[in-house]
Amino acid sequence: MVRTATPPGEIGHRAPDFSLKGTDGKTWTRDTVRGDNGLVVAFICNHCPYVKAVIDRFVEDSAALQAKGVGVVAIMPNDWNVYTDDAPDRMVAFAVGHGFTFPYLIDETQDVARAYGAVCTPDVFGYGRDLTLKYRGRIDSSGREPSGPDTRRELREAMIEVAENDTVPAGQQASIGCSIKWRS
Repeated sequence: MVRTATPPGEIGHRAPDFSLKGTDGKTWTRDTVRGDNGLVVAFICNHCPYVKAVIDRFVEDSAALQAKGVGVVAIMPNDWNVYTDDAPDRMVAFAVGHGFTFPYLIDETQDVARAYGAVCTPDVFGYGRDLTLKYRGRIDSSGREPSGPDTRRELREAMIEVAENDTVPAGQQASIGCSIKWRS
């Protein structure tokens, strides 16, 4: 595991389009997952300890954001031939086990992760109504630690601001996670 921090987001850049197969067998695009008030694109995987530490809070926050009209999608970019815990059949079990209310997609070619500039898991991008980048930061302030009463739900707070005001939230903190496992 190589620990990586996300670079600052290029605020204002448009969300790249994609067409990827989900764990549900359907093909999803950027436009079929977006909501009226924005879109969250999260690059995650099954095996990363950083993802495992926040996944249940991410699912909870995603449901709250979906209720505000923000679409949510998770994309698994890793080479599952080397990291077998990230294989598509295990993605299905992971999504079901954590109660995903959003599509979990497989980036087989890793082209989508490259187009977004994703570098780690979790790597989260939040877009406004016009699909321009408004947030690139962490899910919450806990990192790999258990959440506590002082844990700030940064993604949730930021994307509610985006949904309600379509503004760029201040004070964005980089996400830290495992580096994406690129194919050689």
